[in-house]
Amino acid sequence: MATVQPIDLDGRRLTTDAVLDIALNKRQVRLSRTALKRVQASADFLARELKRGEPIYGVTTGFGSNADRVLESTRRRQRDGDHLPIVAELQHNLIVSHAVCVGAPLKPEIVRAMLAIRINTLLQGHSGIRVATLQALSGLLNHDIVPVIPEKGSVGASGDLAPLSHLALALLGEGDVFAFGERMSARAALERARLEPITLSFKEGLALNNGTAQMLASAILALGQLQRLVKQADINAALALEAFCGRSAAFDPRVHALRPHPGQSHVAESIRRLTHGSTLVDIPYHRVPRFAPWSATSWTGAESAERTFDVRWEYVPKAERGARSKFYQKNLPFRGGKKAQPQDAYSLRCIPQVHGAVRDTLERVREIVQIELNSVTDNPLIFPDVEPDEDHVVSAGNFHGMPIALALTQLKVVLPVLASISERRLNKLLDPATNDGLPPFLIGNEDGTDSGMMIVQYTAAALVNELASKAHPATVYSIPTSANAEDHVSMGATEGRHVLEMLVDLEHVLALELLVNCQALDFRVQLLHASYTLASNLGVQALRSKLRNLSQVSGDDSMTLAEDVKRLQSDLRSLRNAKPSPATRAALDTVRQAGIAFLARDRLLAPDIERAISLVQSGAVVSSVEAVCGAL
Repeated sequence: MATVQPIDLDGRRLTTDAVLDIALNKRQVRLSRTALKRVQASADFLARELKRGEPIYGVTTGFGSNADRVLESTRRRQRDGDHLPIVAELQHNLIVSHAVCVGAPLKPEIVRAMLAIRINTLLQGHSGIRVATLQALSGLLNHDIVPVIPEKGSVGASGDLAPLSHLALALLGEGDVFAFGERMSARAALERARLEPITLSFKEGLALNNGTAQMLASAILALGQLQRLVKQADINAALALEAFCGRSAAFDPRVHALRPHPGQSHVAESIRRLTHGSTLVDIPYHRVPRFAPWSATSWTGAESAERTFDVRWEYVPKAERGARSKFYQKNLPFRGGKKAQPQDAYSLRCIPQVHGAVRDTLERVREIVQIELNSVTDNPLIFPDVEPDEDHVVSAGNFHGMPIALALTQLKVVLPVLASISERRLNKLLDPATNDGLPPFLIGNEDGTDSGMMIVQYTAAALVNELASKAHPATVYSIPTSANAEDHVSMGATEGRHVLEMLVDLEHVLALELLVNCQALDFRVQLLHASYTLASNLGVQALRSKLRNLSQVSGDDSMTLAEDVKRLQSDLRSLRNAKPSPATRAALDTVRQAGIAFLARDRLLAPDIERAISLVQSGAVVSSVEAVCGAL
């Protein structure tokens, strides 16, 4: 088995996929030698500047509102038996005093992503950190020593100060970490990994805790999840389109060429591929029967035992055809379940426009994230190689999290949009007034005892409401900090935490829709196959018994009716080949193979829901579908 090579970090070429690999798969990292030379040059320059006695923010001055206090670089003050220069004590105190987060610990994958992001930005050589400190930071990551960081405490400027201080504590041998399968003290973990705690040098505390790593890590992990979920949403939409025997015109490439948003065109093309080979989409209206409750006289012979439903059509006599006479020359004069109209509801017809807009938003966020990922986000910044008359140390505001915060706000808004259209499709399939001939709540219910999937929609509605309630942007509500020295902050970490929480609800909504869509598609195929059996095996009289509105036929129209029934019988024989596309068949098979059986009678649905959620979270349905139709 080939050894997996570490990911090279050089401060300039890190990708979101690489961060996900480090965060989720514990991929190790390796520091670029060229980048380390830049790091050393910056540290050496800062040491020289310190000897000159120049006031440098965060190095020879206090922080925030204490920036007007200049320290004597040679002064020492006793601390716990040590005699550190006061400028080194400043860095140590910065970390321990700023590590004040509260709440549950961040998930290990978020912290691993934060470590990778922080190492990468510091490798650009503008932060004054030493090579040894960066090597110690990469040592934590490569030994999977994950600092315990409580989730709440960052206001997103100056960066994620408090969370990054918790992260830096582990380098000092302080605080707790997750390591070797348990939570333990950082000092014990370092000893077990044969790593040494470090003493921070000038500006190193500031370099370690000034930056946007928590909010950026949240954005990258969210994008990773959404990359899978937008595909699942498209698969759900294709399943729904087939379950409705819907219309393909809304996905015509000519339509989307006239409004060429990339995501819209992409989704339309995906739906065309997902439904390619289907004999359900665009099926003629008269072939689709309407569900009717089963009764003892519905079927004869073996059919009576197999079916939990009946089917029916309404005959349209000549006198009632009126303006639709030409329509009934193409489609036989029978009304079944599929409504005779040229377009579907928005939740089907506008899938490209809605799903596509979500995809376009994700791409814009991805571009912002990629820029941030290879940016320098601490303060002040060191420029050791500029001309003598230029500023070598520049205080500015690259730590401000607003670029990422607003990107996260965009993600926060698209999640309820994707969940809402999903819930609307789910609801339409359960409602007999809108599901084009399927049974109410997708259950036979011949005795009136079964609720089917009625309450699944309640749960979906509750989740969509919760998502909508959480979508209020935190970025619009700044609360000044540091005695008003930091008088406008981004709240980006709050956005990141909300987005990751909301993604769980979105996964649940898509899982509920997947559950309902598979039930609906199975039921649709059963209804069509029952119609084939009716026409092929049970004869004209059996078919005629499924027709309503025959009392309106009299006189010479009786002969026309007889001919029309024979034409319907002949036409329904084509339903022998009624089937979903290979791609949606793969999705349906994956769901059934996971242990979610067709719901013929009421049963406890909680295990089915848990299985559906697991399928969405694992990406199993997406993988099975992409194996058939290619990458979505």
